[in-house]
This record gives sequence, C-alpha cells and structure tokens, in this order.
Amino acid sequence: MTGLEKKIEELVKPIIENLGYSVYDVLYQKEGKDNFLRIFIDSPKGIGLNDCELVNNSITDILDEKDYIKAQYYLEISSTGIERNLREEKHFVENIDKEIEVHIYNPINNLKEIKGTLKEYTNDYIIIDSIKIENKNIASAKTVYNWEE
Repeated sequence: MTGLEKKIEELVKPIIENLGYSVYDVLYQKEGKDNFLRIFIDSPKGIGLNDCELVNNSITDILDEKDYIKAQYYLEISSTGIERNLREEKHFVENIDKEIEVHIYNPINNLKEIKGTLKEYTNDYIIIDSIKIENKNIASAKTVYNWEE
C-alpha cells in the first residue's frame, strides 16, 4: 500500500467502521488517462449495491475536503469479491492454510504462476506448499475459490 493509500485508509476507516463495515483495501490506480480510487469493503453479512452507495455517500465530502488527490479521479466502492487480492501482511496472515494463487516476476522451477496452500508468511517470503517465494518477487496474489464445491 502506498503512502497515499494509507493516508486515505486512515481518513475513511473510522467512518466506514461506524457504518458497520470494514475496510479491506484501498487502491489508487491510473488506467489510461483516468485515475481511480477504489475502496474495498467487507461485512460478515456480505456487501450489496446499497452498502456501496451508503459508504460512497458517507465519505465523498471528507475526501473532497481533505483533497489528498489533486488530480480528477473516479471513486469506486466495491466488495472484496470471492477471490480477494492479497496485498497487505494482514491479508496473507488471514489466509494461512488456504489456497492462493501467486504470479511472480522471476520464474521458480520454470513457473510464473504458483497455486497451492499458503503455509507461511514472513516479512521477507511466503511458502506455498513447499515452494519459498520472496515477497519482492510477488507480482500479484489472490485467494482461490473452489468453484466445483
């Protein structure tokens, strides 16, 4: 998470939690000529469109007031989805002993994508099954939902 994303999370987290939701992730991205601020929320009861609208309406004014992002951007409030991105330490720790998929920059055993059970997480590396992957080699990671169950 970038410094800007952390600053925004600290700003909106109390408001979102007061509404009964949790902040899973904050992502600021440039796509083409457009900028997007994406805030992913979660709740034990799940997230619907009305939940996203409520959060959007509750944080828009304070985001505008603080003006952390000087460029024009689109604000998107979303559920985490079934397959969740793993970007933060807490995301990896919560998914120990669960199946994940990791895309890596430098192949390991001729693989650029490794899928398996997350066995361990440290600040320096993760272990999927018996494969050790340095965190700096992780391009992206996400949970894996078994669609056949």
